Amino acid sequence: MTYVRVGTQWNYICAILDLYNRETIGYSAGAKKDAALVQKAFASIQGDLRDVQLFHTDRGNEFKNQAIEERLETFDIDRSLSEKGCPYDNAVAEATYKVLKTEFIYGETFENLKELELALFDYGHWYNSIRIHGTLGYLTPAAYRRKHLNEMV
Repeated sequence: MTYVRVGTQWNYICAILDLYNRETIGYSAGAKKDAALVQKAFASIQGDLRDVQLFHTDRGNEFKNQAIEERLETFDIDRSLSEKGCPYDNAVAEATYKVLKTEFIYGETFENLKELELALFDYGHWYNSIRIHGTLGYLTPAAYRRKHLNEMV
């Protein structure tokens, strides 16, 4: 999760990333940094949650609680937690949030949550389908996934 100013308040963005191709597969925005925001991000994932094999997070209470544990158990998703005090365990997520802040949040003004959610939807599409990534051989996450799926067929 990361924070963003909406009006005069701090709000939060929760993104769920696929480490295979760095694609943002689920996301949400809200006024509270809690399990409900994480569940909303899970609910935004297109496709079958049973295809998600591992959910890796830091040790924040918004991720490590009964509601999230039940969701993971329901869809048979394994849990992985960062070591205490080790930000390197979550390096891809931290790098993604740095890009999000640099390319999307900094310089923007969001008057309300709805405005943030609409802009986040547009940015998510751009990030997955238009923005190239050096770590993916200068392909977009969506193009990288398609290329490797076609190679498997």
